[in-house]
Amino acid sequence: MGGTQDSRTQDGSTQGARGSGGGRRGAGSVLSGIAVAVGFVLFLGAFVWGAVVYQPFTVPTDSMVPTVRPGDRVLAQRIDGAEVRRGDVVVFTDTRWADSPMVKRVVGVGGDTVKCCGAGGRLTLNGRELDEPYADLDDPGAAANGLRPASQTPFEVTVPEGNLFLLGDRRSASLDSRAHLQEAGQGTVPRSAVRGRVDALAWPSATMVGRPAAYADLPGGTSRPGPLRIQLAAAAAGAALVLLGCAYGPLARVLARRKAAAGAR
Repeated sequence: MGGTQDSRTQDGSTQGARGSGGGRRGAGSVLSGIAVAVGFVLFLGAFVWGAVVYQPFTVPTDSMVPTVRPGDRVLAQRIDGAEVRRGDVVVFTDTRWADSPMVKRVVGVGGDTVKCCGAGGRLTLNGRELDEPYADLDDPGAAANGLRPASQTPFEVTVPEGNLFLLGDRRSASLDSRAHLQEAGQGTVPRSAVRGRVDALAWPSATMVGRPAAYADLPGGTSRPGPLRIQLAAAAAGAALVLLGCAYGPLARVLARRKAAAGAR
């Protein structure tokens, strides 16, 4: 009888151990399922959010070199024209310029006086010289003394309220506001023409487009980057959760087999 009782005790202990292990595996399966579900929501949600907030464009010309190059695929945040700030690279459509969307940099907003050139050949904004490290000022027609003016075309424009003065970063190759100085508005474009603000290059490189420091301490300052970094982080976190959740089952089975083999020895 003692042997029978010991056997029952051992069987009970074994069943309890199995039940405890099964409970842990069951809880792990539930948690892995939750991780996969949350991961899918984060991953897909980030892409849906990105599609709502951003619109891709392909840059057709070299007028914005070196910031963006011909054939680059950029992501433009859908914004209202009222949100545009000095220094922004924007996508806009104006039939007086072209039938297709164009990409230029905002150097002046309503009420600003934009002039070229000041001392040293720099662009001036409301009498203040601008440092433009983003601009490509190399020009075959530059003076022999090595001076590289911000524009080979001299101009002085007071931007009408509600309008924008736009220049390309490669000044020698850009048809921008300077090419329309004789038109109504002196080459400026209504804010309503803006379709988006370029936040990043998506292809072939993946880089954010910075805000020039030269405009930061002017009234209105510079714009803030859009939510692209948050969206990318959410997509990456979602993908990681999905992978970890899917990996739990195979890993748990491998560990269980190793534990069983060790117990059998």
